[in-house]
Amino acid sequence: MRFTTEALVIRESNIGEQDRLITLLTRDMGVIRAFAPGAKSIKSKKGAATGLLSYAAFTIEKKNDSYRIYEASAIRVFFGAGSDIVTLSLAQYFCELSSVLVPRDTDSEEFLRLVLNSLHFLTTEKRSPALMKAITEMRLAVLSGYSPNLVACDICGKFEDDLQYFYITDGKLVCSDCAANTVNALPVDRTLLSALRHIVYAPFKELYHFTIPDVAAEQLSRITEKYIVYQTEHHYATLDFYNTVV
Repeated sequence: MRFTTEALVIRESNIGEQDRLITLLTRDMGVIRAFAPGAKSIKSKKGAATGLLSYAAFTIEKKNDSYRIYEASAIRVFFGAGSDIVTLSLAQYFCELSSVLVPRDTDSEEFLRLVLNSLHFLTTEKRSPALMKAITEMRLAVLSGYSPNLVACDICGKFEDDLQYFYITDGKLVCSDCAANTVNALPVDRTLLSALRHIVYAPFKELYHFTIPDVAAEQLSRITEKYIVYQTEHHYATLDFYNTVV
């Protein structure tokens, strides 16, 4: 069976001198691994389209459970991701998040749109890496079924307080009056809570349309990082590297 799809290359590995094995975040089939014969050849038209962080149109042959790249045409290559080590490491972390969180064999357009937009704002708009990281982590969590409940205090229903606690174990919010046990809870002030609510509940077209001070963005990034790592129970090697260079 042969089909076409648009996809982002989220992982690549070389096979011999001419071939590649690539992992794709596709628009309509989730994450798949595909063999790209001859992709490393200087004469290959598939070279740029099958490189890491390339967004391309692919024609793919499926036989049993294996995929083979028949044609590939680059739509956009995020060369900007390699402009500095922080940007590149964060872009690679987004790729690893996708490989872990995006389901297989299902419509994945929302996942792809999120990652592509995050890469655009990170590499082209030069938005704060910490803020882009927080947006991507938490919104991916929402899309993957790990959405927290940030509407109000889980106990008394208080909507806002100067200080509330976000529990990474179950994604619940508890106000300072009700928080008897703050183990596995992270304090959030009004700015951080407003940002978290925006990321979780805003329509996609408004998702990136907010800013917070750099210090708050770093705090927000630490919160979303701890939440996604706890919820997915996965060790992200690219996250470790990002944290060593940021």
